[in-house]
Amino acid sequence: MRDQADTRTRIQEVALKLFVEQGYEATSLREIAEALGVTKAALYYHFKTKDDIVTSLAENRLHAIEELAAWAGGQPRSDETRRELIRRYADELYQERHHEIMRFFERNQTALKHHPVMEKTRERMLDLITSLMEPGDPPATRLRNSMALFAMHASWFLLKDDALTDDERKAAALEVALELLRR
Repeated sequence: MRDQADTRTRIQEVALKLFVEQGYEATSLREIAEALGVTKAALYYHFKTKDDIVTSLAENRLHAIEELAAWAGGQPRSDETRRELIRRYADELYQERHHEIMRFFERNQTALKHHPVMEKTRERMLDLITSLMEPGDPPATRLRNSMALFAMHASWFLLKDDALTDDERKAAALEVALELLRR
């Protein structure tokens, strides 16, 4: 069973790399199989279509966001909860390959716009954003707190050419995000 999970993970990694480099539409299952050094039949054992691969990637991301939203929903609305939410989001985004998945989603918005898992992910992201606000917050506070969450993403796009380690990039993004949360 472990070998199958490892194979699925390897397929996801290779497919994600090709999707980001070439685009979702321009990447075929044959190319993914070739990059893996397996036959299309071996690939089909794990994923029948490219959409199945995308769904598996999106479901992994959705699950992480749902867990964080559930945690936030059970916490008191406080400055410390908001800061902890941002820290936890940063940890989640910077582990494994979630930032690569986000880059893929960003680069392939047209192909994924109406994907059911993507729609659920957008809904859960709105839940996270809501957790960063208090009822009656002024518009500037709501915007600033929302931007704190997106600062984590911006670090991958705006600092991509900087010679930073992932830890340095994460630290810079967290510094900005936590400053944005200050009232």
